[in-house]
Amino acid sequence: MARILVIDDREDIRDLVKLMLTQSGHEVVLAVDGDDGLQRFQAQPIDLVICDVFMPRKEGLETVKELRRMAADLPIITMSGNPSGNDADPDFRGPDFLRMTAMVGATATIAKPFKRDQLLALVASCLAGESARSAS
Repeated sequence: MARILVIDDREDIRDLVKLMLTQSGHEVVLAVDGDDGLQRFQAQPIDLVICDVFMPRKEGLETVKELRRMAADLPIITMSGNPSGNDADPDFRGPDFLRMTAMVGATATIAKPFKRDQLLALVASCLAGESARSAS
């Protein structure tokens, strides 16, 4: 299967995504933020990256841009539990940050919470080289 780098500042999310992926036979490398993820990406071969949008130090948009500069064909999935970026007002309709990550190079996006089958289908399509898409 594939070696997948999961970048998320929340340990519970990292652990859950790792469990979903390893149960399907993938090898998983974990990173706590964009800086950590970029270092881990440079240290070993990675087949696909799953990256959160909102993280301290280096957030998802910047991380996707840097990954795309380093590896033009790398499949990148971005994920967010709050695509508009406003936790205080759930009715806020600001910029769609998941869509913005696609504009800077993400291959696909997925909104949290997601089901195991949704994530695995998205991973499979990205690894197969299918065009960008979103899962909700």
